[in-house]
Formats: sequence, C-alpha cells, structure tokens
Amino acid sequence: MSHETVYAIASGKGGVGKTTTTVNLGTALSEAGERVAIVDADLGMANLAGFVSLTPDSTTLHDVLAGDASIDDATYRLADNIVAVPSGTNLDEYAETSPEGLREVIEKLRSQFDYVFLDVGAGISHETVLPLGLADAVVLVSTPEPAAVHDTKKTIELTDRSGGEVAGLVLTRTRPDGDVSHDEIADRLEVPLLGAIPEDPAARDSVYAGTPLVVFEPQGPAAVAYRRLATELTGIEIPVPEGSDESDETESKATATGSASDDGREAAHDDVSSAITEAESDP
Repeated sequence: MSHETVYAIASGKGGVGKTTTTVNLGTALSEAGERVAIVDADLGMANLAGFVSLTPDSTTLHDVLAGDASIDDATYRLADNIVAVPSGTNLDEYAETSPEGLREVIEKLRSQFDYVFLDVGAGISHETVLPLGLADAVVLVSTPEPAAVHDTKKTIELTDRSGGEVAGLVLTRTRPDGDVSHDEIADRLEVPLLGAIPEDPAARDSVYAGTPLVVFEPQGPAAVAYRRLATELTGIEIPVPEGSDESDETESKATATGSASDDGREAAHDDVSSAITEAESDP
C-alpha cells in the first residue's frame, strides 16, 4: 500500500475530467472499505457537489476558511466510508476565505480518513497552487490533446515550485487509433503514466445523474479503468465487477493507443511534442 494518503488532483486546463477523476477514485476506494474524504479545493469555481447529488446547507469549506465553522461542520456523508467537503458558490463568501487555512483542514482530514482527495482548481492563482505543495503527491489529469498537454507541463512546473511531488499522469477521454501512445506522452512529460480512461458516454450521463461513474455504470470501460487507476495509485486491490470482460478489452486497446481530438482530428505526434516544447520555453 502506498504511504501517500493525501492526493491533489490537478490540471492546468479545465474540462479534462479532474472532478470526475476525484469522485471516482474516492468512490472506488470507499467501496473497497477505505475511509475517504473528497474535498472541493476549487474555491472560486466549485462544482464537486453537483457530481455527487449533494446539496450542502449553509456550511461549506468557504465558512471553514473564513474562520466561521469547523471542518466537521462542512463535512457531508455521501455513502459508506466516503464523505465530501464542498466549497460554496457565493462570490461574497469566497472573498472572505483565507486559502492558508487549507493546511489545517488537510491535516485534520488526514487524521480521520485513510485517503483524502483534493479537487484542485485549474490555473495558476495562489489558491490553486497552494494544495500542490500541501498534498503528499499530485495526480495530473489531462486529455491527450496538445493544448491540455501543454498546460500539464505548466502544472508540473508549478508543483515543483510549490515543493510538491508528482505521482503521475492520468489521461482521460482516450480513443483508439491515435498517432501518439499514452506512454510516449508521459515520457515526454517525464512523469509516470498511472492510467488511461477511455471515452465513455456513461461518464457524462453519470454527471447528469449526480452519481459516481463506478456506481452508475460499474461494468463500463471508464469505470473499470478508474478502479484500475485506484489500484495503481494506492496498491489496494479494487474488485472489478463480473461481466466487464468486453469493457476490459476496450480499455486495453485505448491504453495502448492515442486519442482523437474533440473535433475528430487525431492528435498527431508533432502536435503533442510541440505543445510540450512550447511549455518548456514559455517564461
């Protein structure tokens, strides 16, 4: 089992599946009997609550960081072994928060749970960089597209500057028959490849349903991939539901190949390499 228990789930670009990864990693581990807390550390653009059908009352992480509530007051039970700490959506409350309080929040949760996952906001503001150094390790989430890969390189640099450690890379929305292998993207970024999550229509449906994908469509290819990711990250064996052989085959093919972009154009080798090179040369 990994000695790391607090993970920041981070990306330089929004919309790559960071919150989905946070929710499904946490849920998969909770189903295996681990005590898990998922935290919406995206203080300015909170959205974790909607992914798990949570409607928090007046107490959120904003209140904790403003000094008006305890972390226990902002912790909500989702199911057996898993809780969520949502952030608020009120901009006035956001203005009153002090991100430095995250350190105390994380240490309190660390003492209460086996694993803590921080859903970190995209970008380079102080509040998004801070969790990168407070977590035991950072899980990078990206699609294989050049723009997302470029921003992932920036997140790696921010993690290094904040004193954090990168656990590895998760590629989401992968498709077969691309030009660039996932291992090659990870190699170019000089980080381990933790896993690839294949494109799966059930992922979007699960968000609309407010139910984690590993519960909503447990035998689907993306759900199977998230369970394997949880095992790869923590060393804990996560049972794969019976009847998912076809899903496993689909995931295996997706992992061995690259991805098509949102407009149907395959991400070419030179595009990804150029994106990383550009990120390295940016001031």
